[in-house]
Amino acid sequence: MLINLTPHPIVVVGDSGETLRVIPASGMIARLKTTTERCGSVDGVPLSRTVFGEPEGLPDPEDGTLYIVSQLIKSALPQRADLVVPAEVVRDQAGNIIGCKSLGL
Repeated sequence: MLINLTPHPIVVVGDSGETLRVIPASGMIARLKTTTERCGSVDGVPLSRTVFGEPEGLPDPEDGTLYIVSQLIKSALPQRADLVVPAEVVRDQAGNIIGCKSLGL
């Protein structure tokens, strides 16, 4: 089973651009907790650093279930083999993402 933990539908497209499947957003969104630290300024413009913490909204692993998450979540939790991300991203002529060809492990 695939559960989409992103805020938007995931469109999987074939090599010819045809839609193979649309995986709707589940209504649950996995995110990393964040804090912002001020780090000084340059020419009067404040500089800050985002510090990422623990995940929020991420269910525990469940046999037979893969969770579609952002690359940020996947990278923060490399030990979780049940997390996948949209891969082989497909863009339109304006550069907007219109789908992906696969889900990356």
